[in-house]
Amino acid sequence: MTTHPIHNNPLTRLPERTRLLVLSFAVGVCAGLAAVLLTWCIGSIKSLLDGNVTLPYNLQYLILPGIGMFITLLLLRYVVPENIGHGVTKVLLAVSRGESKIRPHNMWSSMLTSSITIGFGGSVGAEAPIVYTGAAIGSNIGRFCDLPYRHVTVLLGCGAAGAIAGIFKAPLAGVLFTMEILLLNMSLSSMLPLLISTISATVVAYIFRGQTPMFACTLTPFSMWNIPFYLIMGVMMGFGSLYFTRVTLWMEDKIGKLGNRYVRWILCSLSLGVMIFLFPQLYGEGYGVVSDLLNGRDISDAASSPVLGFLTGSGWGLVLLFLMVFLIKVPAMTATNAGGGNGGTFGPTLFCGAIAGFVLARCFNLMGANVPEQNFVLVGMAALMAGVMQAPMTAIFLIAEISGGYALLIPLILTATVSYGTTRLFEKYSIYSKRIAQSGDLLTHDNDQAVLTLMSTRSLVRDKYPRVLLDGSLRSVVEAVQDNNAAVVAVLDGQDRFQGYIDVGNIRKYLLRTDLYDEMKVVNVMEQAPALITEDEKMESVMRKFDTTGAWRLPVVDATRHYKGFISRSRLLIAYRAELKEIQNSD
Repeated sequence: MTTHPIHNNPLTRLPERTRLLVLSFAVGVCAGLAAVLLTWCIGSIKSLLDGNVTLPYNLQYLILPGIGMFITLLLLRYVVPENIGHGVTKVLLAVSRGESKIRPHNMWSSMLTSSITIGFGGSVGAEAPIVYTGAAIGSNIGRFCDLPYRHVTVLLGCGAAGAIAGIFKAPLAGVLFTMEILLLNMSLSSMLPLLISTISATVVAYIFRGQTPMFACTLTPFSMWNIPFYLIMGVMMGFGSLYFTRVTLWMEDKIGKLGNRYVRWILCSLSLGVMIFLFPQLYGEGYGVVSDLLNGRDISDAASSPVLGFLTGSGWGLVLLFLMVFLIKVPAMTATNAGGGNGGTFGPTLFCGAIAGFVLARCFNLMGANVPEQNFVLVGMAALMAGVMQAPMTAIFLIAEISGGYALLIPLILTATVSYGTTRLFEKYSIYSKRIAQSGDLLTHDNDQAVLTLMSTRSLVRDKYPRVLLDGSLRSVVEAVQDNNAAVVAVLDGQDRFQGYIDVGNIRKYLLRTDLYDEMKVVNVMEQAPALITEDEKMESVMRKFDTTGAWRLPVVDATRHYKGFISRSRLLIAYRAELKEIQNSD
């Protein structure tokens, strides 16, 4: 999408800083409205199906999720021919590799497909799609208003933060999400647009959905005597986070090897239907089950299963049933997305954390302890999120905001920190960032690494150097340099493929020898480049080649060795310093 200056727009007459603040408010309002609309769509589809589709033996659980996945698959095949899944990862890629550009259709396509997927019972969450939607709103508003890249990135972060704030009614969590999970390097002055966006999105959510916390619950006051149990839970949640992350990525890789999307749909819809039929708790987001656990309600209905219901008759049987729900939620979530549906891992992380917290608390109590199960359910949500997303601050304050559970801030901090630390011993990256980190595209809080990620090899190439053909003579070199002060000449073959270069300084002694103009050939005076750079090569690799070769400039080619130009060491260092200064002084 190409942007142009907007004439006759009153915003253009405002100072740039003021314009950014006004637009952050607009982005927050739009992101909040998008969150309200998404939750309404999901609820409406669920209500419509629940009121009109009732089959014997709960067979609707076996059928409906696959239908929703198929509708989404068709939409993504014929209406929006693009893979829009893994919304948070897509936002990370847009920031680190795509100059914060997100296509306009993402302002509605993620909402449409995820509402159908979840409304029909897909076992995923709505949070990642709404983050993608909010980020797309911020990106496109910023580009439409012709803001510079830095401010477009800030508005993208405002949209993502506003989306989290709007769907959870949690403004502080929205800010922390943008800084911890999206890994944006935000200065203190950049915090103001984020805060404006999250507050405006939260107010919009309050207007349409009320001010009651999303998971209002009854909790028991914190007791110091329970700290050992919270420490044990933190360690267990760390290993649970490893299970969640690694099984998800492993299953996605295995299912992704099935090339035909309709074969994937058949396989995933059948397996998902069976899993939900056996464990109805997996139907949709599962927030109803979470709410029951948080409020200490009778969970006999929530734990019902047409085949395994007999387990609810004993204390340990109930523990075993909910443990199976925790373990099977991950394959159910992966099957939903891999089979054609669209949803995120955010919601399933909260669900699994609540289930695991209940299982551990019930185990403690069955062994003779006396711990408050609702507290452990709530803290478990934060602990698993901290490990899976590697974002402990976001997890702590999100759970406190969506439940009003600030009285449990100490166990929230303690358990989330232990879970995060345990996970980091075995896994360096979060579920969102692992794949793009492996490809070298991850933007981090390390300024030096962030600079290398943001710099583009293609933008540094200069094609100002003269060219000669490999089969030419010295005369062609003289003609090429006589009106040019370039230090090197590129040597190409007849198909414009790079063969070598001529250092003008090294052949200066021949340039006045007119008797050699036709006798001496280009191949006799050219040199081989010590290394070649491809136009899409990672900047870290480019830097390494300059360091190892000691070259002042290196040629750039495409995948088929066609010549594109040269990158000089001086230009590379100037661009590096400018990018580093921009990050350190970013508004």
